[in-house]
Amino acid sequence: MSSKIHSSLAPQAESADAQSKRNIQAVSQLEFQALERRSRGEKISDTIVYLGGRMWVIVLHAIWFGTWVVWNLSQKPGLKAFDPFPFPALATAVSLEAIFLSLFILVSQNRASRRADERAHLDLQVNLLAEREATKVLHLVKALCVRLEIKEASDMEVTQLLKETQPADIASQLEQELPSETNPKQGGPG
Repeated sequence: MSSKIHSSLAPQAESADAQSKRNIQAVSQLEFQALERRSRGEKISDTIVYLGGRMWVIVLHAIWFGTWVVWNLSQKPGLKAFDPFPFPALATAVSLEAIFLSLFILVSQNRASRRADERAHLDLQVNLLAEREATKVLHLVKALCVRLEIKEASDMEVTQLLKETQPADIASQLEQELPSETNPKQGGPG
């Protein structure tokens, strides 16, 4: 009778494939929501950066610059130079394009950085929850070992692992040990 009760209370096993699909759908939904939250300016900026990084844009620029230079250096009748060497109009146009493209890239990078921070915070929360769950399971296993008088119940490593992880302490230790931009020799092995 008790085995029937325990088996009816046990969660039904989900295949790894089904778990993966569920997780992919959850992550996909989070990404879709993040994309929908973008402002109009961020969407425009992302589109310009996406298109600007395509190979056809490089080819288009090569054709544009080549045509501009050949047209303005040409001595052929009917082709009047509108921007003679050293091509100040071309230099101005290219400079303005570079300035605006750089600004669009910065807007996109800022948004991507914010999104990466959100993912890192989510990852940290999931990891902290998993750590708590693992510690709780370890407490339960140790209690079973003690009750069944299994010698591993007094294992010192298990006792250490039963202590709650303190993220602030770990972060502080990492900050002290890891090299930084201002002091690359800080920390190190030892």
